[in-house]
Amino acid sequence: MVVSASMPNISTNGAFQVGRFTVQNNSGTFYQGYPLHDNFNYKAEGSPPTNGLQGDAASSQNDGLFMTPLGPSDLQTAEAVRSVRDSREDFRRLSLYSTLDVVPHYTHYANTAAPGRLKRSRPSLDVLRNAIKENSEDLTKVSEICEVNIKKSEEEAATTDKPVSEPVRFGWIKGVMIRCMLNIWGVILYLRLPWITAQAGIGLTWLIILLSVLVTTITGLSISAISTNGKVKAGGTYFLISRSLGPELGGSIGLIFAFANAVAVAMHTVGFAETVRDMLIEYNATMVDPVNDIRIIGVITVTVLLGISLAGMEWEAKAQVLFFLVILVSFVNYLVGTVIPSTEEKQSKGFFNYRADIFIQNIVPDWRGETGSFFGMFSIFFPSATGILAGANISGDLKDPAVAIPKGTLMAIFWTTVSYLAISATIGSCVLRDASGNLNNTLLFNDTEDCSGPECVYGWNFTDCRDAGDCQYGLSNYYQAMSMVSGFGPLITAGIFAATLSSALACLVSAPKVFQCLCHDRLYPLIGFFGKGYGKNNEPIRGYLLTFIIAIGFILIAELNAIAPIISNFFLCSYALINFSCFHASITNSPGWRPSFKYYSRWTALFGAIVSIVIMFLLTWWAALIAFGIVVFLLGYVTYKKPEVNWGSSVQASSYNMALSYSFSLTAVEDHVKNFRPQCLVLTGIPVCRPALVDFVGTFTKNISLMICGNIVMNKQDKELLEERTSKQIKWLNKRKIRSFYTSLMGENLRDGVNNLMQATGLGKLKPNTLIMGFKGNWQSDLPENLDSYVGIINDAFDFKYGICLLRTSNGLDISHRMQSFDNPAFEEIKEENDEVQHEMSINKAVVTEPEIVIEEQSQTIFKCKQGKKTIDVYWISDDGGLTLLIPYLLNRKKKWRQCKVRVFIVGHKETEDEDKKEMLSLLNRFRLDFHDVIVMTESDEAPQPENMKRFEDNIAAFRLNDGLQDNASVRELKRNCPWKVSDSELEQYKEKTKRKVRLNEIIQENSKDAALIVVSMPVVKKDSCSSSLYMAMLEALSCNLTSPVLLIRGNQQSVLTFYCQ
Repeated sequence: MVVSASMPNISTNGAFQVGRFTVQNNSGTFYQGYPLHDNFNYKAEGSPPTNGLQGDAASSQNDGLFMTPLGPSDLQTAEAVRSVRDSREDFRRLSLYSTLDVVPHYTHYANTAAPGRLKRSRPSLDVLRNAIKENSEDLTKVSEICEVNIKKSEEEAATTDKPVSEPVRFGWIKGVMIRCMLNIWGVILYLRLPWITAQAGIGLTWLIILLSVLVTTITGLSISAISTNGKVKAGGTYFLISRSLGPELGGSIGLIFAFANAVAVAMHTVGFAETVRDMLIEYNATMVDPVNDIRIIGVITVTVLLGISLAGMEWEAKAQVLFFLVILVSFVNYLVGTVIPSTEEKQSKGFFNYRADIFIQNIVPDWRGETGSFFGMFSIFFPSATGILAGANISGDLKDPAVAIPKGTLMAIFWTTVSYLAISATIGSCVLRDASGNLNNTLLFNDTEDCSGPECVYGWNFTDCRDAGDCQYGLSNYYQAMSMVSGFGPLITAGIFAATLSSALACLVSAPKVFQCLCHDRLYPLIGFFGKGYGKNNEPIRGYLLTFIIAIGFILIAELNAIAPIISNFFLCSYALINFSCFHASITNSPGWRPSFKYYSRWTALFGAIVSIVIMFLLTWWAALIAFGIVVFLLGYVTYKKPEVNWGSSVQASSYNMALSYSFSLTAVEDHVKNFRPQCLVLTGIPVCRPALVDFVGTFTKNISLMICGNIVMNKQDKELLEERTSKQIKWLNKRKIRSFYTSLMGENLRDGVNNLMQATGLGKLKPNTLIMGFKGNWQSDLPENLDSYVGIINDAFDFKYGICLLRTSNGLDISHRMQSFDNPAFEEIKEENDEVQHEMSINKAVVTEPEIVIEEQSQTIFKCKQGKKTIDVYWISDDGGLTLLIPYLLNRKKKWRQCKVRVFIVGHKETEDEDKKEMLSLLNRFRLDFHDVIVMTESDEAPQPENMKRFEDNIAAFRLNDGLQDNASVRELKRNCPWKVSDSELEQYKEKTKRKVRLNEIIQENSKDAALIVVSMPVVKKDSCSSSLYMAMLEALSCNLTSPVLLIRGNQQSVLTFYCQ
């Protein structure tokens, strides 16, 4: 046999996986395994060192190889097998450390693999550290199976294999630069830039252009940084923002950005249709009427554009290149026209070629009309500078988005800026602001006495029309000035057509591409249907049709002046979020923020975000408010739904930074009784098995204090499942809306595990101070060692200054046996105990396997229901610092418990009943707890009923030593071997205390039959003088036969309530 050091995880048709190397026998069959024998031939560099595994090197049976059959999903074609066999570049180079180690490789970090190959992976720690089990019989079976399967796959490949066409991918010029330039150039360049130059003058027009370009350049730098911080996939602007800021902001901006692009298709199409209609009117060739002509031309145009889009990205790109060439020809035509000597007709319209006096006159502003102001002109021009996202929006169709997006976007901004500046300067140097167009307005005999203006030098007089304000031509009055200046006017019209159609086509492609990525992420309902892709480029055909329908709807309106400002604000909102994404990712100092594009600054990105928002309100304040309102609404929806996505966003990094910063600052704050919060460590085991315990603690800790669900795992077989189990339990807690952490800990036994958990859990001041457990209802039938461990946990908690809470319900807390019987109909339902029968067994022995968590079927508990007008009865028998009162108070503040009345029961005497009641009311009033119902128990000193004492004695009988006739040495020996046993002296010592607990139970049964919750002070005994069985018997006597939930509480004897203000 031959072993080739090859790419790990490459499987073949019918192959078996054996470790991480591809094993090939002489017949050409491939396997994956570890080289364990000296008689193997290696195709890697050098001879293989020993790997330290214990195997028989001389064995021909391949001892030490462990093989597991691959499923059908892992099978590859015969062609893939041959590629592995013949390609030496796939052979894995061995590390110098061992034969199992591999050198660093790109594919170890990639999420996907090349077509026809499985993903490489480095060996796990278990593979490197653990010996491989021996299984020599499988190798022979593998050889036979693989020979048959590979033969079949080769036969099928010979008949069915067809060459797969590669998807069309574009470079930075064709895919980004040309596309962005076409989207930036628009009607404003041809029809409004000369007019803006007349209004603002050449100087301020340049300032307007440069300010607009400043915003787009900063945004371009931010896009470049984000797009080079990892591999960019399809989705464009939405992908960049969502993967940086998270699904909340990304989803909202993705939806409105896709919609804005769809409506922008209609806007550019209507602009084209209006130009065509004006031409028809000029030649008296209207079809119906001016409005319906726009609708007809617009519908026909957008249908043609849809056909180009559906033909594929290759045809769409060819159309864009054609439009680009047309616009370049129109620019050349314009520049040539500026140097061609002007005719008399053109001079009458204000064109005199390049003149210094005309340049000087036009360099200063001349504001006219309602929009005659700097910001008025800025608001008109700025939309023409947008469009820099056209290339990024097709990121999935680019060969290398990380290179194409920065290079193409910045180059597009540069060249379009040059074109805007050049056209503004050249047309401002050639054309007057005002001209009549009348050939008769020439000067006779060069008489300039009544003439004012630079045209007088050239023999023309436009003073009359200028003073009357009825000039028809000139930069201030004639929008077709570029067409008039150009060498051939129809080419400028062709440029206008190309600019509008290219922008419409770019938006028609961008909207479905962005929307498709949003559909795949499933952040919003009912949109997944439109995300399906077709063809080699995964074209969103359904998205194209949806965009077409939206565009048709707005084209039929034929009046987009109201919606246009909102669309501009949507694009500006995208700019603001892109810049903020770059700033936020930089400011969080996340190690994952490593863009290869270095020419950006976090502060310029923040400046770009602020300026974008300011411009939104300068353009149209009401449209800006609408845009923000829509973003906030969509953001709130996604935040509420909490989609199950994890993109490593900067928001997550920021949350970590804030949590770390506040945790550090909290360590410098000294503890104060006013700020005490019950920070609970809840021994739930697997939380899904004890939903009632989780719900109860989660009720009074939610948004108030810390809650940690703890699980002790003793079964070493479950060690590998800890991480998977943790993620499932956290998912279950989140679905149940429990604000809790979850932690699992390996331990030799329950007590040691909990002991370590109490010491290690927490961070700084965020450390538990209260231990909450379920009551051990099976303490009489369980192993004595488990009973001793349970009581030992209580003693350990007191040693660590923890408060203790034990929750007991009539039906028990552990529902794992019910879930098992539900999963397996043949499962015999375990007899339900009155309390938590399986608590110790499920945690300590790990006999209850983790049930399959079905999130949709949440277990309902009494603590999830509204409690109504019941009572919370607090039996404050012992002063523990106030924890017995604080937890009922926190419960009573919650909505489901708000209607419950809290009653406080205290011990007293008949002679001083009124005084005791007044004293307690005064104390409660000082604590500001709003508890007004105090009941004094004057009969607590009476003897309990004999049958109740008899029940207590029966409970303890099995644990008695009966040492009355034995000597002290024998008693000590028995006690040492069985510490849970109860001696006669011990029973006598706690006789009175036991009677009081039995009597208190009788009082509770009389007064709290219908209570929503019974809270009782938990007794404390000396841990060296009271056995665990006697202590549990006391707790049993105190809480038995109660239908309402019982909470036994004992604080750590330190005050948690105060009536002082400092």
